[in-house]
Amino acid sequence: MRWIVLLLWPVGAWLAGCSPAFNWREIRLEEAPLTVLLPCKPDRGSRTVPLAGESVELRMLGCETGGATFAVSQVRLRPGAPAAEALTQWRAAMLANMQGRDVREQPFLPAGSLPLPQSVRLTATGQRVDGRPVQGQAAWFAHPSPQGMWLFHAVVYADAVPPEAADAFFGGLKLQGLL
Repeated sequence: MRWIVLLLWPVGAWLAGCSPAFNWREIRLEEAPLTVLLPCKPDRGSRTVPLAGESVELRMLGCETGGATFAVSQVRLRPGAPAAEALTQWRAAMLANMQGRDVREQPFLPAGSLPLPQSVRLTATGQRVDGRPVQGQAAWFAHPSPQGMWLFHAVVYADAVPPEAADAFFGGLKLQGLL
């Protein structure tokens, strides 16, 4: 009986990642060399933000399903702009907004990304705007292009981030047109 449980456990984990709440689809970002895997149909938005000493257009797409928010943001810095500084600022802003604590991070370098120490995937706990607790998993990375430096930020927020969904989401970040 015990061996049946051991054999069925991976199947159960796989099915949880494929639950009806998670309807995975591949989406190419507008104008950016990145394809993402999202578990729901995304909404899109943009705004101008200060980053690394300049004003840049931040484009975002994201969706909510299964009690989690999934989002990917992109900015393009001018050629020669300090990508490492911008990634550091972006990470600090996210952690400040969620009052992040218990932060654990590891390198995150999708194929074709710059090997910067600031390219990381992290987990943290914090608070939502309304004060309720939240878990977050996030990643930042950079990709050079002749038109400038692309920076990307991907994040999942939930009461408890489902590990299978987070791994599918971050594993689905694929740079296109690699140099």
